[in-house]
Amino acid sequence: MFNIPTKTLVIGIDGLSLSLARDLAATGVFENLAEIVNSTNTMAISSELPDVSPVNWTSFFTARGPEEHGVYGFTGLDPLSYQLFLTNLTHVRAETIWQRLGRKGWVSKIINLPCTYPAPELKGMIISGFVAPDLDRAVHPRAILPMLKKIGYRLEAETTIGLSRPDLLIDELKSTIDSRMRAFNLFWPDLAWDFFVLVFTELDRISHFLQNAIIDDKHLLHEQCMDLLKHLDRAAGEILTRYNGLKGPKRLLVVADHGFTKLDCEVDINSFLRAEGFLAFKKRPEHELDLSCIDMSSRAFALDPGRIFIHDQERFARGRISEAEYAGIREKIRTCLFELKYHGRKVVDRVYLGQELYPSGIGLPPDLLCVPVKGFDFKAKFDRDSIFGNFGRTGTHSPDDVFFYDSEATRPERVRDILMGFGVEGNNSILF
Repeated sequence: MFNIPTKTLVIGIDGLSLSLARDLAATGVFENLAEIVNSTNTMAISSELPDVSPVNWTSFFTARGPEEHGVYGFTGLDPLSYQLFLTNLTHVRAETIWQRLGRKGWVSKIINLPCTYPAPELKGMIISGFVAPDLDRAVHPRAILPMLKKIGYRLEAETTIGLSRPDLLIDELKSTIDSRMRAFNLFWPDLAWDFFVLVFTELDRISHFLQNAIIDDKHLLHEQCMDLLKHLDRAAGEILTRYNGLKGPKRLLVVADHGFTKLDCEVDINSFLRAEGFLAFKKRPEHELDLSCIDMSSRAFALDPGRIFIHDQERFARGRISEAEYAGIREKIRTCLFELKYHGRKVVDRVYLGQELYPSGIGLPPDLLCVPVKGFDFKAKFDRDSIFGNFGRTGTHSPDDVFFYDSEATRPERVRDILMGFGVEGNNSILF
């Protein structure tokens, strides 16, 4: 018979860098989070690669790397039809934290955890996070759906306005924070849970469009950005007050999935591959994700963010690269990447071989993964004509400086390690 487990609360703040958190605490913006930010239990960890939310939150809730859970980016690819799809929970190949806990009879309550759509059946309740297009399929059990509609729960802010009206995006993000808190106040009070997760994705959203305003106190929208972050801090403070009032054994984690940094320029890898003669089109692409344009003569192509695939005949229906040609083409691309420069600046920091980064990777891991020099953001569109460009965003992800706090002072190296020491019997024994 298992002991009663420690009640564990996870506050996720998507895109929070430790350095930014310390600056916000020092200036009084993070008033409620300041004690945690300045704790000796707080540290910087590394994200999984690529440093995007679906990969990292999946690594968080499976305690596995991409090579085991099978999520390598925002999108996946059918190598027979060349159809792209948005990755979601149906593409996750590893067991989840709520499945493990559920087998022990323990209850999970989860709000806005990315890559959990469509909502799975579990012992407890869940409201799926990004990308969740339909509230009806984003909740379990369905009995909570009328309650969420009644409180006006919002899956996501209208982030498309960020390019044209970033000031309005700030108001949108405040509204989604408020709706997360209304859901929190519905599902916390009965305390009928063992594992509670709430993820705020709003910092990530504003950082993409207004990172320059966040870090520049002279920017016209700086104060509005600080007001949004104070709004987030107040929400976190309300949660921490509830946590502090818990009786009995308890544990708190405050975690991010990746860091953030200022964006200088986007770098389109497919445009680079075309310029170097590795990628050819048989027709003009109809949109940025139109892989049907790829000609059979292409030796490689890329998917966001910086995932390069050798167009080999073993995996791809229209591929023509033989096993004998594979290694040579891969090495040529790798060499060209390190020679790529923007106004004399090096663009590529690291290029990993898929087999070294994802040993025995399931699904369709990339053959090369490019990691940019800080300040650059790798894209892989099919309708861009230029390698370099700016498209209205001022911030991009960073794989380092990722915020992490654990009241039990564990010290993981990467996101996948966060729950490796999670106690299943209230005694910190290994869960995964």
